[in-house]
Amino acid sequence: MLIHPTAIIDPTAQLGDQVQVGPYAIVGPHCVVGDRTRLDAHAVLKSHVKLGEDCQVSSGAVLGGDPQDFKFKGEPTYVRIGNGSIIRECVTVNRSTGEGNETIVGEKALLMAYAHVAHNCILGDEVILANAVQLGGHVEVGDFAFLGGSCAVHQFVKIGKLSIMGGLSAARQDLPPFAMLDGRPAMVGGLNKIGLKRRGFDLASRTRLKRAFKIIFFSQMNYKQAIEVVHAEIETDPLITELVNFIQNSTKGIYRPSRLRGNRATAPGNIGNLEDADEAEFLSDSML
Repeated sequence: MLIHPTAIIDPTAQLGDQVQVGPYAIVGPHCVVGDRTRLDAHAVLKSHVKLGEDCQVSSGAVLGGDPQDFKFKGEPTYVRIGNGSIIRECVTVNRSTGEGNETIVGEKALLMAYAHVAHNCILGDEVILANAVQLGGHVEVGDFAFLGGSCAVHQFVKIGKLSIMGGLSAARQDLPPFAMLDGRPAMVGGLNKIGLKRRGFDLASRTRLKRAFKIIFFSQMNYKQAIEVVHAEIETDPLITELVNFIQNSTKGIYRPSRLRGNRATAPGNIGNLEDADEAEFLSDSML
């Protein structure tokens, strides 16, 4: 281990092999730091943080602070960050609310400067939050998702796997997997074809998914009708199943460009204002 003499390490903290702790960094009570992880100058682990192996935590980052939640009453809660994750300058990741609960960041995540991950959030593996992304409490982000700079996400929103959200966008409803999303409110602009290709999905799978996107998000059918057409006309595969299950299990609803008044939203750059949008569409019991 290489620990600067000005660093403060709580006696209850556990540091793995070859850990580096820079000047004035703080490792608080009941924190665990994995092998070969580096904490730069002035990085702070407040308490009950489990930081994986081969991570990097930059100056000014604060992990494991109290949740910003009136329901929190001082109960023991946790932050868990997976192996190989990079936490850049002034990022904040708060502990969860509710005894024994965790705020979770998966493996090989990249949280860029000033990003905020609130209490009870769950981020999958290889998620990227660009500079100043703000996640409210209980937000869930699927594996390989990318959120552009200064995106804001309302509490309890779910963001699907391999989606990409344009900078300065905002979400109050769920955002489906495999989608390119943009705007305020964020809506589907198309299929994240490049992301899917980079992750090794073949042309046939991408073509089926693109067709499903057109039916579900860019037709005038409601979700129930569109999903029935998808099942009838497109060969089922894991991507289609994941997309349909995400929509059917949404509790926040999902905005659709084709459902805007006047059908004006056909591209991310022309989605209109929130005041022009219909209410988010849900798959309610009556629709099913």
